[in-house]
Amino acid sequence: MAIIVGPDTKVVVQGITGHQGQFHAKSMREFGTKVVAGVTPGKGGSDVDGVPVYDTVAEAAAQTGANTSCIFVPARFAKDAVFEAVNAGLELVVVITEHIPFLDAMQFVSYSKLKGTTVIGPNCPGVTSPEFGKVGIMPSKMFARGDVGVISRSGTLTYEIVNALSESGIGQTTCVGIGGDPIIGSNFVEILSRFEEDSRTERIVMVGEIGGTAEEEAADYIREHVTKPVYAYIAGRSAPPGKRMGHAGAIINRGRGTAESKIQALESAGVSVATLPTDIPAMLLGKNR
Repeated sequence: MAIIVGPDTKVVVQGITGHQGQFHAKSMREFGTKVVAGVTPGKGGSDVDGVPVYDTVAEAAAQTGANTSCIFVPARFAKDAVFEAVNAGLELVVVITEHIPFLDAMQFVSYSKLKGTTVIGPNCPGVTSPEFGKVGIMPSKMFARGDVGVISRSGTLTYEIVNALSESGIGQTTCVGIGGDPIIGSNFVEILSRFEEDSRTERIVMVGEIGGTAEEEAADYIREHVTKPVYAYIAGRSAPPGKRMGHAGAIINRGRGTAESKIQALESAGVSVATLPTDIPAMLLGKNR
């Protein structure tokens, strides 16, 4: 099967009339995603490449059966967009928008958990299940169907590793870009638990980076609860203390969040950790353990 995105996923694109919304809505549809509606306040009644546009998410969901949102609205409107999607009863909200204020993210992440809505992001590339479609901005051509689940904090490293896997004949069940901000809707542990329960996922690849303790928490969870083989790559091995590596959450503070501490924690949990991103396919093929 797959996790998060499946055969029943029906997507409404919030911000579909903007440049990014239009471009990625088209890309999602070409990949096989059921994009059933768009939302831009004040532009209800129009359409984008045949996709009907509504003024509100509630109206879009009622008219089309949408159960998932992909958010492309500007950062200052993102919190309201997530609240609107959650209040409309959507099951999944993928927040592509970056530079969202921390307080806004804290509020909508907390609210979504209270309401039982899964949030991926913010500042993430989304979710792709090669068999069913994608919700987000991941490049379509690099994916192949297979048995590997991928979880990543880094968008560009996700693309590099998934492309290397596919070129090596290793396909994926689902790839989840959880985002690199300090406040995110779904973390490593939550996605690991879904992959552990998914019958089609036989192996798991984690892509982490310096900053925070998410990878150490994942290592603890893997040790106690994950029976499937896990492979990992941690970016930022050479980063000096206090250096930020692209993401707001990727900063080392007072000796915590270093690549070394994350690698040690993962290896102690039985995870095979790659030195380079391109080592991952060989490790899965048993050529480099």
